[in-house]
Amino acid sequence: MHDSTGSWELPEELKMLRETVRRFMEQEVKPIEDTLPHDAYTPEPAQLASLQKKARDLGLWCFETPAEHGGAGLNLLGQCVVAEETSKCRMGAYIAGCGAFGFDPPNVIWKGSEYQIREYGHRNVQSGDKAFVAISESSGGSDPARAIATRAERKGDRYILNGTKIWISGAGQANWGIAFAKTGEDRGRNAITSFIIRKDRPGIKLQPIPVIRSYFPYEVHLENYEAPMEDRLGEEGQGFALAEDWLVHGRVPYAAATIGIAQASLELAKDWARQRKTFGSHLADKQAIQWMIADSEVELRAARLLVYQAAWNADLGRDIKIDASVAKLYGTEVSGRVVDRCIQIFGGLGVAQEMPLERWYREMRIKRIGEGPSEVHRMVIARDALGSRRNQG
Repeated sequence: MHDSTGSWELPEELKMLRETVRRFMEQEVKPIEDTLPHDAYTPEPAQLASLQKKARDLGLWCFETPAEHGGAGLNLLGQCVVAEETSKCRMGAYIAGCGAFGFDPPNVIWKGSEYQIREYGHRNVQSGDKAFVAISESSGGSDPARAIATRAERKGDRYILNGTKIWISGAGQANWGIAFAKTGEDRGRNAITSFIIRKDRPGIKLQPIPVIRSYFPYEVHLENYEAPMEDRLGEEGQGFALAEDWLVHGRVPYAAATIGIAQASLELAKDWARQRKTFGSHLADKQAIQWMIADSEVELRAARLLVYQAAWNADLGRDIKIDASVAKLYGTEVSGRVVDRCIQIFGGLGVAQEMPLERWYREMRIKRIGEGPSEVHRMVIARDALGSRRNQG
């Protein structure tokens, strides 16, 4: 008898969750998004409230937040399965499910004090509102530990923050966030401390940065911003130690979301190829189209398995720094290629705003930069591969 104990497949409960989320997206989210402008990034308030109530009633709320804090408490594999499905809407590249499932607070908040967890974490989960994380600066977003120039000087029972963060997603829509600043002279990670910052206090100014998507990131300028002691997250110098898991693990569902968009694009292209006739036959009968679809199918299967492998290893407690870089690099680059091919299959219709493809094309271009550009992840992977070979030889 064949022993299949070494085989792997998606757990049954995650298959059921995937189908539940998929139905919710098709039956509840898409009909509302279809009423909105092409580049909208949020439904009308009443529409959003209705979607969120329905999602809460189904237990589909704040997927990454631990269950003891009011969320769904999914492991990383579950988060990836859900991310692929909730991205399948026009605004899904950056606003999963049109916001129906709430926005998880930055998970580093759960490492904070009881006061911080209650006042920021729990309130955020209850409201479903967005919070932001401010790390990147003009001096270098891909190496933030050494590039951060924002400083926090302790003055009695508070810190005074001065500096500017850029490319901060969600800052315009959030009430609070977490900012990273230097509190020591060391040039490395041990000099970085994290602080909760609130937009209703003096000393903070936001400026949108227009980009090729409608959901703009922001410049967050801090000038003599006062953070009371209770808003310091962790001890001095622990900022990156607290956030390390979040920074690495976040790349995996990030890649999964791009795969979801690419898969949705491919489904549209396949349907179009089956029905569209040119020069006496369907597009689906033409070898050039078949090859584009075949290449897309193969690449998406490979990308999905790399994402699953990274998530699986994380859930087993393994170090996934390299796995996460592999998944992020391959997933985002494949997804960009697939969306591009699908536009080509549609021809002129592919770049018309009647279709979601041109919006996804713009947003997939950004995905190769966000969460670390492709070149940085290639460097991380190469260093590991070459180092391993040297160690073997």
